[in-house]
Amino acid sequence: MHRSWHTALVVAVVVLAGCTGGTPGVTDVGKSPAPSPSSTATSAQTQQTAPEGTMEIHFINVGQSASTLIIGPTGETMLIDTGDFRTDGKHVLSYLKEHDIGRIDHLVVTHNDADHIGGNAAVIEYLETEGEGVGAVYDPGIAASTQTYEAYLDAVEEYDVTLYEVREGDDLPFEGVDTRVLGPPDPYLDVDGRNENGIVLHLTFGQTSFLHTGDAEERQEEYLVEEYGESLDATIFKAGHHGSDSSSSSELLDLVSPEVAVVSSAYDSQYGHPHEVVLERFAERSLPTYWTATHGTVVMETNGSAVTVKTQAQAPTDPLAIRDGDPIEPGTTTPVEQRAVITAAGGSVQTVTPTATATSTATDGGSDPGALELVEVHADAEGDDRDNLNDEYVVFENTGDTELDLSGWTIEDAADHVYTVPDGTTLEPGAQITVHTGSGSDTATDLYWGASAPVWNNGGDTVTVRTDDETIVLQEEYN
Repeated sequence: MHRSWHTALVVAVVVLAGCTGGTPGVTDVGKSPAPSPSSTATSAQTQQTAPEGTMEIHFINVGQSASTLIIGPTGETMLIDTGDFRTDGKHVLSYLKEHDIGRIDHLVVTHNDADHIGGNAAVIEYLETEGEGVGAVYDPGIAASTQTYEAYLDAVEEYDVTLYEVREGDDLPFEGVDTRVLGPPDPYLDVDGRNENGIVLHLTFGQTSFLHTGDAEERQEEYLVEEYGESLDATIFKAGHHGSDSSSSSELLDLVSPEVAVVSSAYDSQYGHPHEVVLERFAERSLPTYWTATHGTVVMETNGSAVTVKTQAQAPTDPLAIRDGDPIEPGTTTPVEQRAVITAAGGSVQTVTPTATATSTATDGGSDPGALELVEVHADAEGDDRDNLNDEYVVFENTGDTELDLSGWTIEDAADHVYTVPDGTTLEPGAQITVHTGSGSDTATDLYWGASAPVWNNGGDTVTVRTDDETIVLQEEYN
């Protein structure tokens, strides 16, 4: 039996800064509560048919903090955390205004540390006075003795916002998205601190999914591993606790088996986030990693079978090279641009990760796209294909008389695994370029697909190349 939902009332005497906090009381507030959510879906109940619409996940660049905006397929909105107390929600509010978000249907408070609830009061006040309000707030129920927490509860009381105390097994009623609450358990884990008893969410939309663990550390991650096992599987993973070495354990990553990770922390984090050991774990799994400090705000949009990744800046996604990117200040309003596509085919997910930074000028599409020829397919890598992905490759040559601009062109196999050529990639007359299946640093002669498994079948396959307007310029079978 799933835990029933609770509505919490802000008590008349709010928690004062410096005082010992306790769990908020559980009674009715003045506003009518939201409809009771349905029972939690199991992993077997994950949507199987193609869903309608899209789901967007916006990892807002808020520096050494976190805030994630999710827009569901029907337009419902969820905001997970609101940034650091030192900015008082400034960056989050600016982002909501910039994107014409006048209502947050679900405001999720992963835990009540000041670097996660810093904008709660300001966001609630703005939406309730100038927007269309806040549908409900979801809180794990462990208080903090800070002025930031006090201001948050004051705003809930002043604007009569429904506040739910959430536990594992509750199911947020986010229309069109299977949203499971995996933590905190009831009773709380027998550890001190709010990080280990925060709200953990698993969202599924079609064949794609997203795991958000907040600041969960070793004990809560152990609980998730023991309790949920392979049902933790997710396409997108937000690195726990800003990339701290206390989180994103090998055991958790093995079960989540993500195709892409996002780290939210400052470029010059006083805590050293993200920690190298976490980046090494990501690298061991060839996991493309986006860092809000160098990529800026990261937006992932999924139609249920493919995820398009957009960022404000193009920066390295190799986990061991992400610090090579230039810092992007929080609040920067540069538009996001497409950087990668993750496609699901036959239940598997293939990641495309353009990382080139070439800046050469080329003609628009080249004068003769048909001059591109396939000169070699090396499908059978030496040894085990899975252990030697970069020895699986295809080679193309420009047989024409003018430069070809390959920016945005796609290469795909018969199983719809798709690679998008990075912007700025050009091919001089007579020159060749090799596309390796594995990961590496792109050059003028070698590109890297970034795949985590072999693409080209040893027994035969079809190589298809399309221009950025999807015109087929090459299609060849090999045996």
